[in-house]
Amino acid sequence: MCGIERNCTDSKYYCNCDADQKQWREDSGLLVYKDHLPVSQVAIGDTNRPGSEAKLTVGPLRCHGDRSYWNAASFNTPSSYLHFSTFQGETSADISFYFKTSAPHGVFLENLGNTDFIRLELKSSTVVSFSFDVGNGPVELNVHSPSPVNDDQWHRVSAERNTKEAILTLDQKYKEIRPAPTQGHTRLELYSQLYVGASGGQRGFLGCIRSLKMNGVTLDLEERANVTPGVKPGCSGHCTSFGMYCRNGGKCVEKYNGYSCDCTSTAYDGPSCTKDVGGFFEAGTLVRYNLTTDMVAAASGLDDKSITHSVSTETNLTREDLTFSFSTSTSPSVLVFVSSKTQDYMAVVLRLNGTLQLRYNLGGLREPFTIDIDQRNLANGQPHTVNISRVERDIEIQLDHYPSVSYTLPEASDVQFNRIKSLFLGKVFETGHIDPVIIEKYNTPGFVGCLSRVQFNSIAPLKAALRSRGSAPVTHQGKLVESNCGASPLTIPPMSAATDPWHLDAGADFPFNEERVIPDGVNRNSAIIGGIIAVVIFTILCTLVFLIRYMFRHKGTYHTNEAKGAESSESADAAIIGTDTNFTETIDESKKEWFI
Repeated sequence: MCGIERNCTDSKYYCNCDADQKQWREDSGLLVYKDHLPVSQVAIGDTNRPGSEAKLTVGPLRCHGDRSYWNAASFNTPSSYLHFSTFQGETSADISFYFKTSAPHGVFLENLGNTDFIRLELKSSTVVSFSFDVGNGPVELNVHSPSPVNDDQWHRVSAERNTKEAILTLDQKYKEIRPAPTQGHTRLELYSQLYVGASGGQRGFLGCIRSLKMNGVTLDLEERANVTPGVKPGCSGHCTSFGMYCRNGGKCVEKYNGYSCDCTSTAYDGPSCTKDVGGFFEAGTLVRYNLTTDMVAAASGLDDKSITHSVSTETNLTREDLTFSFSTSTSPSVLVFVSSKTQDYMAVVLRLNGTLQLRYNLGGLREPFTIDIDQRNLANGQPHTVNISRVERDIEIQLDHYPSVSYTLPEASDVQFNRIKSLFLGKVFETGHIDPVIIEKYNTPGFVGCLSRVQFNSIAPLKAALRSRGSAPVTHQGKLVESNCGASPLTIPPMSAATDPWHLDAGADFPFNEERVIPDGVNRNSAIIGGIIAVVIFTILCTLVFLIRYMFRHKGTYHTNEAKGAESSESADAAIIGTDTNFTETIDESKKEWFI
């Protein structure tokens, strides 16, 4: 009712339940038009069976917020399965479910008997199979899809078998009907458990199944998955939790046991689309990418407002997004040039003094509109990153980590880039009219250095040249070697005006006072502390050396038995007699020794 009265909780849906919100919602009201009646199907009984009557079944409007509709389970390994009681479908079987997978094959469900069986299977990326045997031999129905169904999108399978016929339907579009034989067995006799997923050595299903109904009964997949290893309840998907790790525009692709990042439409490689793809250009090397109508429409991914087609089906742009990194020590040169079949063009060049310039010629002006992006010499051998975005007259440019700057095309200028033709890197080699300034000032001898992560809208021309091995729509001339030497721009943020000593508005006095740049004199204090520590260490070392030398010095006297005055006495006996009285005192005195 809310869809009819246009008062649904979420205006994008025509049923409150479809919004899939956590709160309980309902739709109520009076339907007065037969077109609004919620007739889901008309079921007619088997008229060949005695007592069977035709029935008209008018079911309630299916609300997708119903729990049974989203009752799901994820099968993460080839051997994962859920088991239920034996399917009771002797004379009629009606099975339906939704699935999504990235695997090319797998068994959805299977139930076996002695010889009878029933099985639903994904046989290949484009074929769904319904097979059974009621005793007359195996019967197999195959439905072929024109596009792969292992695309991680939801697909609906409906299989029905009764005594009259068997029907297999895929996505309510593709169907195969097989009449039942007029003679033979009709009862399907099964004895084993019903297996959802792998069973009996079959190739198990890898992916997600939801809303599985067997003869009108919805199987509770989530409840059984909670107690079954290898199966998880729900189908939230890995990309819901980990899709953020696909960087730089990479797309998250669901896998049965994980996810991967599709970096096809980016200028990056690697598991998370973070590896720069770049190349080294020698003098004369150029890359040419053909920007045909179908290539831009398919590869750039622009909307209808951004791409318009003239009578001759040429492509015209009203917006461009260009991103690239470069490093070089030579100038002048052409970095990027986008040509057209008219005189319109877009160019990014390095001038003779190394400054970067953007040139737009979209018609309406006598001279091309030029923007001097920066006054610094960027041909300094350092990596630099450039981001240019134009939407009609508004142009926004960011260089390295500096803030972006906005510019506006003059009112007299056209805003449509007419009949774009080719994109060139490194050098221009094009037929037709080319601005003489580009050829005379910037095209010789050509860019010498590194270009990396080049992306124009959603086209990565340099990556295509390095990966395509010369196939259309990209070609190159000269020697082009893959390298990431221009991939890492300077990570040092620009110095603020308040701390830049060479900024005229910073109020810096000359001679330059270092303490104004480094608050609190951190460097000066560090030098003083270091000097004090050095003096203390030197003093300690000197003291240790003095103490060691003094400790090993020996000082004392020694004692002999020669009597005092023996030198001057006439004989030794006389000397002994003369000193006899002092003998004891002398001995005591001579025994003294000192050790330091």
